[in-house]
Amino acid sequence: MPETFAVAGAGLIGRAWAIVFARAGHSVRLWDGNPEALAASLPLLRANLDDLEAQGLIDSAEEVTARVTAVDTLGDALEGARWMQECIAETVEAKRGLFEEADRYAEPDAILASSSSSITASKYTEALPGRLRCLVAHPVNPPYLVPLVELCPAPWTDPAVIQRARQVMDSVGMVPVAVNKEVEGFVLNRLQGALLAEAFKLVADGVISTDDLDKTVKDGLGLRWSFMGPFETIDLNAPGGVADYCARYGGIYERLQAEQAEVRVWDADTVKRIEGERRKVLGADDLATRQVWRDRRLMSLLKHKQAATDEFGG
Repeated sequence: MPETFAVAGAGLIGRAWAIVFARAGHSVRLWDGNPEALAASLPLLRANLDDLEAQGLIDSAEEVTARVTAVDTLGDALEGARWMQECIAETVEAKRGLFEEADRYAEPDAILASSSSSITASKYTEALPGRLRCLVAHPVNPPYLVPLVELCPAPWTDPAVIQRARQVMDSVGMVPVAVNKEVEGFVLNRLQGALLAEAFKLVADGVISTDDLDKTVKDGLGLRWSFMGPFETIDLNAPGGVADYCARYGGIYERLQAEQAEVRVWDADTVKRIEGERRKVLGADDLATRQVWRDRRLMSLLKHKQAATDEFGG
């Protein structure tokens, strides 16, 4: 049954969430505090939907676009909405102000969710009368192509709200995972951060070039990780499963982890070096074009994964 969803923030993530909800057949009210950003959002959203239609991932870009309405105030967006997805600036102050307003105007049973990449919900919802219905629903960019969403409660979030949130995310085609307690960066960004930390070290130490490191992931680890996670990977990489793998290779990884324990900042010289190597591969003027290329490749991968059958249900 079609319902109404509010999206606060009409930037890249907000537009992507609007697509997620509208693609699932729901009405979406899109709001942004910047009128110019709001005015620009629908044409940009339509361009994304045209690409989805061209890939056969939706039937009609026009029909999905028609379900999204730009509104002038946050109150207008929240009227009758079952869910608010906040997608504004990544600062505690901005989120606190928006959630205070949303808690006043939202329907009593509406869920208030943040797209925060690292800031936990407790930092901006503690004083709210409706704090029990607040949580983080952290997506992967762009969420209309990468379906994972991390559901992370504040210490006071009602467990029933988390269960409802999981049901809502399932119903709109997302893949929800529960982050059981607050941790900065949640799970995905902590995993990504661990890989980036080692990647920066390896390049800084002259072990490998920036381009060859990217190839190591995209043509190596990334191929497996596109359809199974690290625990399933090692489960299948030894005849006896996880325990056998750990018995065989645990000593190697312990030695590696001892080396990797050294904490380094992303120093300016290393950043400059990586920036220089990347610009040789891809000019700054081509970044936007390459982003479109990335999204279309993700569409193709998504289409393949939707069509693939897996007897184990993965």
